Amino acid sequence: MSLVVPFDGSALSKAALVRAAQFDTVLDEGIHVVTVIPKHNETYARERGWIDRTSSYDTDTIVAQLRTEVERIAPSASFHHLFVDRHAPRGTIAGRIRQFAREHDATIVFIGSENAGRIINAITVGQSVAGDRSYDTFIVTGETLPVIEKLKSAVSTDEANR
Repeated sequence: MSLVVPFDGSALSKAALVRAAQFDTVLDEGIHVVTVIPKHNETYARERGWIDRTSSYDTDTIVAQLRTEVERIAPSASFHHLFVDRHAPRGTIAGRIRQFAREHDATIVFIGSENAGRIINAITVGQSVAGDRSYDTFIVTGETLPVIEKLKSAVSTDEANR
């Protein structure tokens, strides 16, 4: 049993990680954070802020930056990264996340990436991952987390906003 957080470094994925860390203080299941990275896709990496306009694509640097961010927010979480082809077909990233969640016996997947709040309007990674019935899904729709006093004392919601 574990908590799984798809993580792309966005403000919403950080908020989802904070919420997972808070829940883990109660559930004590452990957190697995997963990032799916299209190989050598500079456009994708730039869109997510993994590299700036002038930097070249460097997998090791991207992975190290994401790992550091995860460790800052949730030091006890396990960070994992998966690679897909540079131009992976639509649904590939969501499929890898769903597979990862099943392989890590997820009880809850905390989703907080772009478009997670607009599930009804568009097909997104969030919708595809949330559609799996082998785990519950917790969807974070705002970068500023509502305060849940019992959880805030365990992990501050301020971590999502750094």
